[in-house]
Amino acid sequence: MNNIALVVGASGITGGNLAESLLAKGWETYGLARTPNIAIEGLKPVAADLLDVNSLKSALSQVKPTHVYITTWMRNDTEAENIRVNSLMIRNLLNVLSEKKTVEHVALVTGLKHYLGPFEAYAKEGFLPETPLREEHPRLEMENFYYAQEDEVYAAAKRDEFTWSIHRPHTVIGKAVGNAMNLGTTLAVYATICKEPGRKFQWPGSAAQWNGLSDVTDANVLAEHLIWASTTEAARNEAFNVVNGDVFRWSRLWKRIAAYFDVEVLGFEGKIKPLEEELANDAEIWQQIAQKQGLKEENLSRLASAWHTDLDLGRPIEVMTDISKSRKLGFTVYQDTEESFFKLFDKLRVAKLIP
Repeated sequence: MNNIALVVGASGITGGNLAESLLAKGWETYGLARTPNIAIEGLKPVAADLLDVNSLKSALSQVKPTHVYITTWMRNDTEAENIRVNSLMIRNLLNVLSEKKTVEHVALVTGLKHYLGPFEAYAKEGFLPETPLREEHPRLEMENFYYAQEDEVYAAAKRDEFTWSIHRPHTVIGKAVGNAMNLGTTLAVYATICKEPGRKFQWPGSAAQWNGLSDVTDANVLAEHLIWASTTEAARNEAFNVVNGDVFRWSRLWKRIAAYFDVEVLGFEGKIKPLEEELANDAEIWQQIAQKQGLKEENLSRLASAWHTDLDLGRPIEVMTDISKSRKLGFTVYQDTEESFFKLFDKLRVAKLIP
């Protein structure tokens, strides 16, 4: 194979799992990040700042990728700033790669904020879409940095004549440290903290999320989908939803997670009880747990992203994602969601990130 992959954001949940999958399939794989992941055997690290063109030119001087996978973004205080920064990162990257004339395909990972709105208006009344969410749904009439990212890819593809794919996962479940959106690890840390002083594992979200149907995206499913779309003729120049292929109710899964960690569970009790508030004063408790148990990460904020977990679990509607477009074109990978969570928890224990 002559496929050469550049994974942008290789230190994150999506990028790290993708890099491992590419390497397992025999791809020459480069991992770009400000602080590259050097723990993945065979991955060629590329240290660069996407906001610095000179940094990119220097770091990529000897890299000639055929396939580019963009799995990273940067959170800012406003959506206007999200748009400016995240579109600039993609524009800088694709401008630098344009000079090489080697890129055949660019895959961009975004998410369900495409349908539910940006952080500032996420899943608010008046902007609630019909579910299941389908790729055919039009863009919302509001600013959204996902749209800006897509437009950068479309423009570069037209200029440089490469193909593209857009991937819209639901919440991604997988192992990573220092990730801005990490629901699985956040819940594992919360349950661990609850167990220490005997606190109850309190559901933090809405009635709609507690009682309704939902789905998520295993990081390995997303990795396989990215590779499939970038190497399948029928999938080129298309946008896709990506989920595990099953649905679940949090009212069941929450109890199953509590049982895994052997903590007492509390379900929805009439109002939202944000996890960010619940964990606000627990940094010292986590540090004590980490020291006592010999864990590798004492910094609670490096593992838990309560703000994003609250966004997901506090939505006023049930959120399901239609994946039939991918199925019709031949993508058949499936993952049981409960197993996704439990496999993640097992990995976190082996890695000494939770007791």
